Amino acid sequence: MAVPLAFFGLFFAYPVAAIVGRGLKTDAGWQFGRIGEVISQPGIAAVLWFTTWQALASTALTLLIALPGAYVFARFEFPGKQLLRAVVTVPFVLPTVVVGTAFLALLGRGGLMDELVGVRLDTTVWAILLAHVFFNYAVVVRTVGGLWAQLDPRQEEAARVLGAGRFAAWRRVTLPALAPSVAAASLMVFLFTFSSFGVVLILGGPAYSTLEVEVYRQTAQLLDLPTAAVLTMVQFAAVGAILAVHAWTVRRRETALRLVDPGRTTHRPRGWAQRTLLGAVLLTIGLLIVLPLGVLVERSFDAPGGYGFGFYRALQDAGAGGGTFLVPPLEAIGNSLQYALAATAIALFIGGLAAAALTRRAGPFVRGFDALLMLPLGVSAVTVGFGFLITLDEPPLDLRTSWILVPLAQALVGVPFVVRTMLPVLRAVDGRLREAAAVLGASPLRAWREVDLPLVRRALLIAAGFAFAVSLGEFGATVFIARPDQPTLPVAVARLLGRAGEMNYGQAMALSTILMLVCAASLLVLERLRPDKTSGEF
Repeated sequence: MAVPLAFFGLFFAYPVAAIVGRGLKTDAGWQFGRIGEVISQPGIAAVLWFTTWQALASTALTLLIALPGAYVFARFEFPGKQLLRAVVTVPFVLPTVVVGTAFLALLGRGGLMDELVGVRLDTTVWAILLAHVFFNYAVVVRTVGGLWAQLDPRQEEAARVLGAGRFAAWRRVTLPALAPSVAAASLMVFLFTFSSFGVVLILGGPAYSTLEVEVYRQTAQLLDLPTAAVLTMVQFAAVGAILAVHAWTVRRRETALRLVDPGRTTHRPRGWAQRTLLGAVLLTIGLLIVLPLGVLVERSFDAPGGYGFGFYRALQDAGAGGGTFLVPPLEAIGNSLQYALAATAIALFIGGLAAAALTRRAGPFVRGFDALLMLPLGVSAVTVGFGFLITLDEPPLDLRTSWILVPLAQALVGVPFVVRTMLPVLRAVDGRLREAAAVLGASPLRAWREVDLPLVRRALLIAAGFAFAVSLGEFGATVFIARPDQPTLPVAVARLLGRAGEMNYGQAMALSTILMLVCAASLLVLERLRPDKTSGEF
């Protein structure tokens, strides 16, 4: 636990505390009275209420739509399954600004729905909720489906032999086993939607604002750091309380599970009911994920002189974007890949140690440590980015000009995914297996290699894929610390969208399409690198 604690203390707690200190401390001392003044403002109270209920609604809607998909990916074999797995994960790496723009093209004035049926959903909460489901569909499908694929179906079949109906057997046998992974997925979805930024900013308009959007407005537009510091503290406290409740509820349901090779649990759809379910899931993915991505691709080719590669050719020019870049925007591809690989390595190392520690210890301190690991998902990325700038600027940690600064910020968001993905599987491993290995003379390292690793290898690959995808698309903190001569893809897209003109907008769509293809290719490579069949379906 020492290494993860040191990492989070230095690169998360210290920068956030520095920002809060800058906002609430003056020459006269700490101004804690400012907290009550800010929270009591009617506008801030409305922001707090909207932030909470839209996150709850987004989480419930995501579970409702994505759980059937988790079952299909866990239990069914069908052509194109590997490709579809990559497709549903692509939205997770896209910058929120780009996704907001894509949904605006679908749901806004002159968008696809406006042209076909004359209906507009922009500046409504429905556009925000749909975009959140678009983002988080893969979280539920991969996290819940990953464990579902390893559950022994014979346990549910035994319940049916004893007289239970299909639904009753699922509710009494499968659902309790899935509860930890469902809770983990729900937590990740809630935290991401609780701190939603780009989607609400673009689709919500001036009528809707989350805490993250308000922090951005107070810092970047109004330069009111004290108010931003108070909002950061409120967000921090709310997320901490949520994580404490989650840890308490999940630990009450944890049991050792009988996990099997996922290859033994999958089959081709049988009967009209299973084929209908598969068709419904494929239709959902087509409308919810493929259609918005198709809008991005279409707009990237819709150049002023007609459909073609005009926007892509312009990316090779260092002067693209009217002097926005010091290097050709195309170089952002290589930068993003290098940063994402480094961030994934850091996240796997830190997250793997943390997950292993959480399975070996218990008590209030460990539960607090578990909650700490999730806080970066719910704390303002804007605050973390600013905190990096004002804290990591002096020896021995003067990292302002170092390339490692960006992967460190990206790894902060990747670690929670590594922990939450690996923890349900690690906790499901029967401890008696390790004890038996020890009795037979195996060292702790060999026992872990022979007992735990074969069962968690699949979860480790899922974690690596998530960490890499999140790092590719991280924007909130990276936008403040990426060097002008080494932009990432999300930063380059945001800079192009921030400038007027059809050429800038088209180049942003072109870069977004490249980002989408890079993610899909990376995930397909990850599938090919599975060492053996026991590494599972994901």
